[in-house]
Amino acid sequence: MEAVNVLTHPQIPGEPTQTSTTLLEKATATIQGFGPVNKIHQHLCAFHFYGHDMTRQVEAHHFCGHQNEEFRQCLIYDRPDDDGRLIGIEYLVSEELFLTLPDEEKRFWHSHEFEVKSGVLFMPGVPGPIQRQDLEKVAKTYGKVFHFWQVDRGDSLPLGIPQVMMAMTRDGQLYENLSQDVEKRYNISFAKERENRAYMTGPAHGIHPMANGGGQGLQTVLREVECKPVGVDHSAARVFV
Repeated sequence: MEAVNVLTHPQIPGEPTQTSTTLLEKATATIQGFGPVNKIHQHLCAFHFYGHDMTRQVEAHHFCGHQNEEFRQCLIYDRPDDDGRLIGIEYLVSEELFLTLPDEEKRFWHSHEFEVKSGVLFMPGVPGPIQRQDLEKVAKTYGKVFHFWQVDRGDSLPLGIPQVMMAMTRDGQLYENLSQDVEKRYNISFAKERENRAYMTGPAHGIHPMANGGGQGLQTVLREVECKPVGVDHSAARVFV
């Protein structure tokens, strides 16, 4: 099975960054702190699909940092170099935290057990024995992902509303040409990693039936509602201007 929608890297419209801007950035980088970004400590590569359309699959590079042992947050890019587009975010929680969520909320979260044990979620450049020490923890977690930029359809800017994304949960879902392309670029074998990770286990209570969309598709939609104004005439026709 091959991808219909292949990940693209569209050119962003606009003038090239000027030298004056680059110099200003260097100055502010020297003066300011970047605490949240500096907490990023690992790079995970995986694949996501749109919660309402599994045929639209995206290579996703996660740059993650722990907030504590049970919660980590990730910035997601379409590629790992300095020209990468920030296309989304993901939150990862332990099984213990996931089980505290309301059932309706659980539907937005996907399990990681199959991704990890199948080998398709990996840390580029990190030796297998080292990455497996952390991935055996990731296999027990759940993740919540939104993508803001639909690069798979060639959008040159982040258009539309954020879309909830999901992850692979069984064999036969991931497009072979996407997986083979990643294996070739990173000189890895998902099949070999699957063998090496056979000892790993998922959530202690099994994958919750409400996770992964509760077995149904999910799509983010925009709905117009009345906006509650503050300090303005409630009879005004417009709220913002």
